[in-house]
Amino acid sequence: MYAAPARGRLLAAALLTATAFALPASAAFADYPEREVKIIVPFPAGGTADIAARVVAAELGKSWNKPVVVDNKAGAGGNVGSAEAARATPDGYTFLMGTVSTHAINQSVYAKLPYDPVKDFVPVTLVIPVPNILELNPKFADKHGIRTVADLIKYLEANPDSVNMASTGNGTSTHLSGELFQSMTGTRMTHVPYKGSSPALTDVMAGSADLIFDNLPSSMGFLKAGKLRPLAVTTANRSPALPDVPTMAEAGVKGYEASSWFGLLAPAGTPPEIVEKVQRDVAAALQQEPVRAQLQAQGATPSGNTPAQFKQFMAQETVKWADVVKKSGAKVD
Repeated sequence: MYAAPARGRLLAAALLTATAFALPASAAFADYPEREVKIIVPFPAGGTADIAARVVAAELGKSWNKPVVVDNKAGAGGNVGSAEAARATPDGYTFLMGTVSTHAINQSVYAKLPYDPVKDFVPVTLVIPVPNILELNPKFADKHGIRTVADLIKYLEANPDSVNMASTGNGTSTHLSGELFQSMTGTRMTHVPYKGSSPALTDVMAGSADLIFDNLPSSMGFLKAGKLRPLAVTTANRSPALPDVPTMAEAGVKGYEASSWFGLLAPAGTPPEIVEKVQRDVAAALQQEPVRAQLQAQGATPSGNTPAQFKQFMAQETVKWADVVKKSGAKVD
């Protein structure tokens, strides 16, 4: 006599299950995020990747009313943090602030990577492209009468291997920008890799290293304070933040062009609905005038493009930097 009610309960449960599966995918993620979100930065605090991540984290935290934290996991030219992000649960609560190094250069300079830049990640959005800038310790520049790129080349030709060129790490764009400069000018410097921008800049300003091709945002404050001497930006056009500083091509190294970029990626398998939401929210944040003004003042250009556009951009950058690596002969064991 109780069979019919039992069948009724089973039928009701089945209907509820079917209804749940029939809900639009967006409804299933309507409450995202429900807890803290983490952005892994594969470089130390103080560099441009860190700056970009903290701007994004602050704005997303406001709009989501949930904490968005930055976790610096530096090491091996960005490989340590990138590998950790690749292994993270793809649930939308861990992202990577990827860079030109981690997702366009490292596969060409390292014999083996602990992650696959393409298969292990889903592109979310390009946050900022930035120029690199060739800058010198002012005392070193004054001592040797170096005021222009031509002056530097002349000094390097007369003193091969005597200049210490700092970088933010082996295989980074700051390293490769210097290698490209040497290969195109026929000069030789001694490469001194550091674990990030802050220690590299500290040593250049202290005189332990002589020059660096750094990302402009992480150097801007020191440039304005006169603690670094700018010679040229590495992009095809001058930076609006430093309009009086010539491009490398204008300074006499014709055909020279190199730049850096920083973008948000998620572990492969992250639900597309979450990826799309994060992209929209980051793009909206980057269009806010205070955010745009803050980034542009540091020499960065806010982006916020779509996942598909970012994917295509990274593919193009990988090809471009592979050619730079080939020309320079740079390799990291």
